[in-house]
Amino acid sequence: MVEVTDVVCSLCGCVCDDIVVEVEDNKVTKVKRGACSVGKSKLMGHNRIKSPAIRVNGELKDCSYDEAIKKAAEILAASRRPLLYGWSSTVCEADKVGVELAEELGAVIDNTASVCHGPSVLAIQDVGLPSCTLGEVKNRADVIIYWGANPAEAHANHMKRYSYVSKGFWTEEGKKAKKLVVVDVRATKTSKMADVFLQIEQGKDYLVFSALRAILYGHADVVPDEVGGVSKKDLLETAEMMKGAKFGATFFGMGVTHTGARQNNIVNAIQMTRAAHTHTKFTITPMRGHYNVAGINQVCTWETGFPFAVDLTRGYAWYNPGELSATDLLIRQECDAALIIASDPGAHFPGESIKHLAKIPVIQIDPFPNPTTEFADVVFPAAVSGVEAEGNVYRMDNIPIRLRKLIDSEYPEDEAILKRILDEVRAIKEKEGN
Repeated sequence: MVEVTDVVCSLCGCVCDDIVVEVEDNKVTKVKRGACSVGKSKLMGHNRIKSPAIRVNGELKDCSYDEAIKKAAEILAASRRPLLYGWSSTVCEADKVGVELAEELGAVIDNTASVCHGPSVLAIQDVGLPSCTLGEVKNRADVIIYWGANPAEAHANHMKRYSYVSKGFWTEEGKKAKKLVVVDVRATKTSKMADVFLQIEQGKDYLVFSALRAILYGHADVVPDEVGGVSKKDLLETAEMMKGAKFGATFFGMGVTHTGARQNNIVNAIQMTRAAHTHTKFTITPMRGHYNVAGINQVCTWETGFPFAVDLTRGYAWYNPGELSATDLLIRQECDAALIIASDPGAHFPGESIKHLAKIPVIQIDPFPNPTTEFADVVFPAAVSGVEAEGNVYRMDNIPIRLRKLIDSEYPEDEAILKRILDEVRAIKEKEGN
């Protein structure tokens, strides 16, 4: 038995890097400390795809990797407008090969940001982001705001490691010396811990941001008695708490990005943060979901100039979210093939998108079976990043962290599978004279 310390968890955007596990006979046998229950489950391993498979007469039949690679390359090479989607639960090295494959095919490449924090990315492109690292929050912040986010259930270690419960250099008393504000449309496990809970009406985030901005800028007189279901008294109390902070930090989730105002909500949230700057230090950070969704945004921007929803069919990058996002392309039935990696659109996309996805050839690369597997035509089991494969990822605050390999695996890593598909596509094109 070998004890491995400082293990990095490849589950959510927290990317916890203080986990201790025991490894015996090339298997993780125990997670001793540091991981949440879901992260522990991933590190320990569970039911997975056993073999590559190709769908024949409606049934998935086991095959070799060589056969699956050849079939996948044939599908992609023959496609006129392929979609390459996912990328958020694999490492940056695989993401880079994915962009190269998209360029070779003249494909549309998109990632899960388009259905989660894409509006945040658009807002940040417009007005910037007064943010900081999670380490800064841990060591400095004494007022924490969670807006449209429920970390107690969605990012289980976030408060313990980085914000409200954590103890840092200048926050050695932990939550005893901190204030927690939660803004949401309903009571949650996180709101039960809050000093102030603002329960707002659905879709009224923009109005509440605006009211707090006005108060922070000294214009409380223009704020009505109630805004978005929140009383003026509670808004004034929250603003005073923000003004009195030594260092404040707002974290916002998909409860903000998925209302009608979308990126305008985030623009207003960022402007509220700047209003707080007239009194004290304040930062704002999106609560990114997948452990490397920030990483694919980084890689895609390095390689194409744009973070998601990138069309390479013209021979150069074209960016237009809302037109080129995966769900929109599928609803308009523009794609004639898809490669899905490290994501599960079958469980999360709108029904109209899935209907078209189920009609076209789909290639899936993933360690674990999921609803997308049910209609995939070629399936590749891959090594689990952070357990059976190493690589670089980006935490939700855009800090790069290296995933470690804990055990050996019979399954190839995502990068290796993608490289083989890319090589086979190039061989097919060369043979056809393209």
